[in-house]
Amino acid sequence: MKRILIVGGGFGGVYTALALEKLVGRDPGVEIALVSKENYLTFQPMLPEVISGSIGIVDTISPIRRLCPNTNLYTRTVEKIDLERNRVIATAGFGSRQCELDYDHLVVALGNVTSFAGQPGLTEHALPFKYLGDALALRNRVIHTLEEADLEPDAEMRRALLTFVVAGGGFSGVEAVAELNDFVRAAAKSFRRVRPDEIRVVLLHAQGLILPELPRSLAEFAQRLLMKRGVEIRLNTRLHGATMDAALLVGGERIATRTLVSTVPSAPNPLVAMLPCKKEKGRIVVNRHLQLPDFPGVWAVGDCAWILDAATGEPCPPTAQHAIREARCLAANIVADLRGGAKKEFSFSALGKMGSLGHRSAVAEVFGLKISGFLAWWLWRTVYLMKLPGLDRKIRVATDWTLDLLLPPDLVQLKTDKGFAIRREHFEPNEVIFREGDRGDWLYVVVEGEVAISRDVPGQGEVTLRTLGPGECFGEIALVSDQARSATARSRSSVNLLAVDRDAFQALFTNLPPLRGFFEQLIAGRSR
Repeated sequence: MKRILIVGGGFGGVYTALALEKLVGRDPGVEIALVSKENYLTFQPMLPEVISGSIGIVDTISPIRRLCPNTNLYTRTVEKIDLERNRVIATAGFGSRQCELDYDHLVVALGNVTSFAGQPGLTEHALPFKYLGDALALRNRVIHTLEEADLEPDAEMRRALLTFVVAGGGFSGVEAVAELNDFVRAAAKSFRRVRPDEIRVVLLHAQGLILPELPRSLAEFAQRLLMKRGVEIRLNTRLHGATMDAALLVGGERIATRTLVSTVPSAPNPLVAMLPCKKEKGRIVVNRHLQLPDFPGVWAVGDCAWILDAATGEPCPPTAQHAIREARCLAANIVADLRGGAKKEFSFSALGKMGSLGHRSAVAEVFGLKISGFLAWWLWRTVYLMKLPGLDRKIRVATDWTLDLLLPPDLVQLKTDKGFAIRREHFEPNEVIFREGDRGDWLYVVVEGEVAISRDVPGQGEVTLRTLGPGECFGEIALVSDQARSATARSRSSVNLLAVDRDAFQALFTNLPPLRGFFEQLIAGRSR
C-alpha cells in the first residue's frame, strides 16, 4: 500500500487531503494520512469576529474528521521530518512512545509560526493574533480590563487599562483593530463608571499608509473610516518591545497599556528551517509541479513553500486562496505520479482582496474593481460564507450574523487560563518590579540584566542594599515569612526574569530539604 502523508492542518494540508479523497479516496492501495496538532481547520479570515462575538467561538472551525472522512488523522505535533529515511516522527499520545510514520509521498504544509524574535518583552507581554485561542484570549483580556477599569480609582491605571494597542497595519492588524474598537466601545456601555471618552484604541503601522496590499484609494478610505470611528492610527511607527504595562516604540516612546496585540509577520516553522533542502526567504523551494527537486516524492504547499507561478514567474503570496488552489494542483500531481500521468504546472491569478473594517463596512478589490463601504462588507460576508467549509458551519455563522444585528454584545468572560507556576517577565531600565510593602506572590530569578534591591531609610530616602545579576534570585523573604515585601526591587538595565508563583515555591520549599536549606541560608545572610 502507498501512503501519502500530509503534515500540517491548515488550508494547504486539509485541502490536499480533500482533493486526494476525491481522486483516490476509494483506492484500497492508497492510504491518505494527515498529521495535525489540532483536530480542526480554523477559517482564519473570520477570526476577528470572534473578538466581538459576532459569531460563535467554535463556528470558525471545522472538524477535520468530518471534512476528510477517508483520511487517517493523527492529532499529534510533528517533532522531526527525516527526508533521508522517508519518515516523520510525531509526539507520543498518552504513553511515552513516539509516533513514527513512514511514507511514500510526503506533503509539507506546516505554514508559518508566530515569532517575536528581536523584540524584547513581546513573548512575555504581547498577545499574538493567529489562532482561535489567540482570538479567545484577546476577547477575555478586553472584558477583564473593562471589569478592572470599572473599579479602579487611580486615574493613571485607568488610562492604561482603557488603552488598547494593535501593532501591524496589514489585513490581520486592521481587521483585528476594527473589531476590537467596535467591541470595546459597545461593551463599555454596560459598565457604569467607564466613560466613552476614556477609551483609546491605537493602531501602529511602520509604513506611511495602512493596508499596503490594496490600491491607495481603498487604503486611504479604510484609514479615514477607522479614524472617524475613534481609532488612533500612528503611521511610520514601529513597535520595539513591551513590558507588563506599556508598549515600547522605536525611538523610546512608551504607550501605557495592559492590552497589546502584535500581528507582526510570521517566521518560518522551525521544522522547515531544519530540512536539508533549498530554501528562499525561509520557504521550501519547489519546482512548478510543487515537488522538491532533490527529493522525489516530497512536496510542499501553502505558506511554507516558495512557489513560482508558471504564468508570471512571480512567487505566490501566502494567502488562503492560493493555498487551496496549490493543494488541488499538488493532489492531482501526486495521483499522476502514482498512475503515470502527466503533471500540471501551478498557475493561479488571485480573484481579489478584501478586508473587513467592522461596523458593516469593508474594502475590496475584486477582478480589478474597487469597492468600499456597505457593499464591500456585504460582498466580504457573502464570499467568505460560501468558502466556509461545511454546510453546518455555514448555517451557524449565518444565524450568528443575523442575531448580531438584533442583540447586544455578549460580555461573558471565559476564564480558560491555567495557573502558570513559572512565567517569564521583561522590564526596561528603572522600572519597579515590586515595592516595599507589597504582598509577596512571586520569587524572581534574574536571567539577563541587573536588578537593584533598595529600602526607604528615614532621613536618607531610598538606599540601595544590593545589586543582583544573572543566576541570582530575590523576593524569597516575603514568601517564606508570609509578610509584606521588606524592600523594593527595581531594574537597573533591561531585565529578563523567571517568576515562580507562591504555590510552586511553597511546594518546593516544604518538600525539598536541600532547596529549603539554601533559602534559609540565603535569607539569614541577607537579613544581617
